[in-house]
Amino acid sequence: MPVSGSSQLTAASQADRWSRDASLTLGFTLPTDTVLYLLLPLHAASFGVTLAEAGVLLAANRLVRIVGYGWVARGYETHGPRTACIAAVLGSAAASLAYALLPGVWCLLVARLTWGVSFAAMNIATQALATVEPLAAARRSGRSRAIIACGPMAGLIMGALVSEWAGPNVVFIVLAAAALCGLPFAWRLPGGHGQKVRGGPRFGLPSCLDVWSFTQGLALDGLFVMGLSVLAAAALPKGAGLAAGAALALRYASEIVFGPAGGYLGQCFGGPRMLILLSIGSALGLAAIGLNEIWPAGLWIGVLSVVLLRGLLQPLPAPVAAMAAAPQDRVAALARLATWRDLGAGLGPLAAGVLLPLVATPLLYGVTAAALIAISLSLFTASRR
Repeated sequence: MPVSGSSQLTAASQADRWSRDASLTLGFTLPTDTVLYLLLPLHAASFGVTLAEAGVLLAANRLVRIVGYGWVARGYETHGPRTACIAAVLGSAAASLAYALLPGVWCLLVARLTWGVSFAAMNIATQALATVEPLAAARRSGRSRAIIACGPMAGLIMGALVSEWAGPNVVFIVLAAAALCGLPFAWRLPGGHGQKVRGGPRFGLPSCLDVWSFTQGLALDGLFVMGLSVLAAAALPKGAGLAAGAALALRYASEIVFGPAGGYLGQCFGGPRMLILLSIGSALGLAAIGLNEIWPAGLWIGVLSVVLLRGLLQPLPAPVAAMAAAPQDRVAALARLATWRDLGAGLGPLAAGVLLPLVATPLLYGVTAAALIAISLSLFTASRR
């Protein structure tokens, strides 16, 4: 029986409320992760680790999600968004306290694994609830990204300032308290069972969108974020923390400002088309960063380009993946997309920690940018077919 217009609008309004609460939950907890990307490479000795170990720790939370996303998705199905997100908030706060109080690679590794599983639950909830109603899903996803980005933006600015005054440990005690502010919003999420998740192979022959998600994670969520602190320290030895913190905060500010616009563009002109165009633009910005040794202004021009274009790009992958999947496979498709992105984003810090001291910056960033352009063009060809 066809769904009436008023019923569809009611479902969309309910999806708006659920998406907003899930986004606020993740927004309060996400700074416990994003600030670590800023402070760990700059203050590795304070955490009792080397730069290479810092790369491993920054990658660990994503790599555990590669193994655990299917398990988390099934838990989401069984227990529902409310229970999953309450547990995730508590795990996030515990991880942040561990960063502050338990130095050394092994303690920090346990904390990173805890955060990885916690984020997986909240990430599935935000994407599943944003796309639970097809009407205006791209717009809802854009607004969700804007809400989520408020937390990391504020956290990065606060973290850069407080770390200069009191050191990095105090920062994570404050962020643990902030994470607990997400509990009331997690409690407002629907209880019962989550959306049905069908099983199936998660690492079969990857689709073109899977490969794009991997490359985007490697380039923009791995190499770019880890490399920014290292390159900023070389360019501005005395103000590296503040400069890198401001640049990363601008990345999230761009999601607040441009996330809804990116969702609107995807809704008007097609998600796949805008995803491809914005990916190519981001790759060109990444290439400009790699030219910093011969073109010093290229570092900050490239950073500005990447963070602004990424704000437009961020809302698009989830609706594109959801549109391409059958209704019963939608949550599984979102988990698969996140798995491939996490694989790339997990390898990115590892590669940056090992290769930045050894490989010329233009070569490292140029090859990464070329790979992102190549897979974006392949995605264009696949979408036309």
